[in-house]
Amino acid sequence: MPRGVGHNREQPKSLGRAVKNFIRSLRAWLVPIIIAIILAIGATVCSIFGPKILGQMTNSAVEDYQTAIINNGGQLPDPEQLADAIRWDNIGRLAIILIVLYIASVVLNYVQGAILSVVSAHYARKMRLEIIQKISRLPISYFDRHQIGDVLSRMSNDIGAVANTLASVLSQIIYSLTTLIGIVVMMMTISIPLSLIALVAIPLSLIAISFIAKRAQNYFRKGQATFGVLNSIIEEDYANQSLIKANSHEEQSIAEFTRHNEQLCTVTWKANFFSALAFPITSLFTNLGYVAICVVGGRMAIDGTLLIGSVQAFLQYVSQFNRPITEVSQIASNIQQTLAAAERIFDFLEEPEESPDSMPALEISNVKGDVAFHHVNFSYDKKTPIIKDFSVKIKPGMQVAIVGPTGAGKTTIINLLMRFYDPDSGYISIDSTPTKEMKRADVRKLFGMVLQDTWLFSGTIEENLRYGNTSATHEDIVRATKASSIHHFIESLPHGYNTVISEDSDNISAGEKQLLTIARAMVANPPMMILDEATSNVDTRTEELIQEAFTKLTNGRTSFVIAHRLSTIRNSDLILVMKEGNIVEQGTHDELLAQNGFYAELYNSQFEDAPE
Repeated sequence: MPRGVGHNREQPKSLGRAVKNFIRSLRAWLVPIIIAIILAIGATVCSIFGPKILGQMTNSAVEDYQTAIINNGGQLPDPEQLADAIRWDNIGRLAIILIVLYIASVVLNYVQGAILSVVSAHYARKMRLEIIQKISRLPISYFDRHQIGDVLSRMSNDIGAVANTLASVLSQIIYSLTTLIGIVVMMMTISIPLSLIALVAIPLSLIAISFIAKRAQNYFRKGQATFGVLNSIIEEDYANQSLIKANSHEEQSIAEFTRHNEQLCTVTWKANFFSALAFPITSLFTNLGYVAICVVGGRMAIDGTLLIGSVQAFLQYVSQFNRPITEVSQIASNIQQTLAAAERIFDFLEEPEESPDSMPALEISNVKGDVAFHHVNFSYDKKTPIIKDFSVKIKPGMQVAIVGPTGAGKTTIINLLMRFYDPDSGYISIDSTPTKEMKRADVRKLFGMVLQDTWLFSGTIEENLRYGNTSATHEDIVRATKASSIHHFIESLPHGYNTVISEDSDNISAGEKQLLTIARAMVANPPMMILDEATSNVDTRTEELIQEAFTKLTNGRTSFVIAHRLSTIRNSDLILVMKEGNIVEQGTHDELLAQNGFYAELYNSQFEDAPE
């Protein structure tokens, strides 16, 4: 599949389903989240009473001032008389209450923030574990159809976005909703007419935010998917720099990256543009309401229907009332991005998994290596047949070579043998036991694989060699490396078996990697072996070493060899010649040459210029 194809979802999916899945995934932390919500509500309530108490302090001072004037015969008292007339003890008591409330608000906010931070970290850990476990349950066909960068993006960026919502956006939403409700109640206790003016801004703001959010959500979803594609491109280009430089493909690679980067830039810009519209639109409505309240409230104070301290408190509430509405519009982009990320996470977690193993599963106690294909038919897309009515019986200990042109179905045979895929019809048996009635893991443990694309992970040589058999001793490993002609090379390294292999294994040659993988297979000591194009990228001398090592490895074991170099399979007990999914010829090397058929044509095309 070309890079970037099939990953941008144009049609938005169900956000309700994503929200439901998100809430369901939080069940393990329901209690701490509820506690955090209660603390956040308590912190908000404490801060909400602030303007009310400040208004009471102002009203107390104004009342004392008016009483002092009355007691002074309607004349303005001097400052000393005025100071004596004010009930400072009452103001001081209110001030202490206000300070205590503000301190309580800060403490409660800190505690709930700490709780949500812990929950966020544990939630991210849980979701990453779920994804890695999901990866192990997915069929190989999924990885054939999807890019690794997209999966990595879901595990890192998408989970990070959702986890951050728990740590910050959730508490912000709780604060905003609690503040809105609390302020509305407090404003109603001061003045219902002024409250109605303030509340007009809410439906107008919500309508505007709802319209904007729908547009932004679609762009955020596209942005997350495009980011996954871009990750894949970066990873591929980084891992294959030598190939890119060798083919002078830098300009094309940069052009492809630029195209997807520009696409991500455009989608991100549109998403942020629509999200940013929410703030000025809500500010417009709330500011218009603020102006109207100032005019009407001032008039009510002049008419004496409302105390000046109450007007002051109401204006403070209006200012705080506008703040959560504005903050909701500001965090709307985070919410949209989080929902888009949650969709991608749960879409991945809901991908169809491998069909369950047969229960009860059959087991083979003493493997002889008798393998048979019984009228096997298979196609990857259920439309184009790859293997057609394939039948063959292989006796224990035989070395079976599978040859044929590209696309003939050679690797597909191995995929079926390892149960990476199951046949559409027919079946495969090992020691007369159908593999489809065994556990996949049990089938795969029966085979050791040495592939063309050698894979060694970042770690010491000994750790790599022990990969297939963690209980192997150092002596077991040394015996395997000597048998595979790689022991001397390892001993020549500065740290011997403790030498660390780099992430891309670029500090050892291709032939040395291949010999290490053969040694690793020897350490694992499986009953059967598979060799897939293992000598196609090495020189003649290394090929001889690999062939010698593989002869030792396959001695007494049923083995399957896939090779384009027909010189490597002359001594095979059975050669299966495949063409377009069918076995067109089978026999030994000499028998097939004598038939002068398709195998002879393949063989002669490779050796027509070489001396016999």
